[in-house]
Amino acid sequence: MTKTLTGIMAVVVAVLLSTSAVAVEAQKATNNEVPRITKEDLKAMLGSPDVIILDVRLEDQWKVADRKLPGAVHEDPAKDVTSWVHKYPKEKTIVLY
Repeated sequence: MTKTLTGIMAVVVAVLLSTSAVAVEAQKATNNEVPRITKEDLKAMLGSPDVIILDVRLEDQWKVADRKLPGAVHEDPAKDVTSWVHKYPKEKTIVLY
């Protein structure tokens, strides 16, 4: 795993731990696991003002993708995560895909 990806995973876990809706699942996770939700759970969350969905595919993959979740915000994980992670309120549920 690259240093960038490891850094991203650490930030993702930190962001997820700071969100109340995911905190319970995060507490169940071991150190090497990232909390996950089902596509049905995500579908039920679409459109909620308390949920921010981040599409974290690499820029070149995102540009050519023919499918994107409605309302999702793209953030390129190849960039320094600290350049965009602070844009999102901690009190929101943040879902990365």
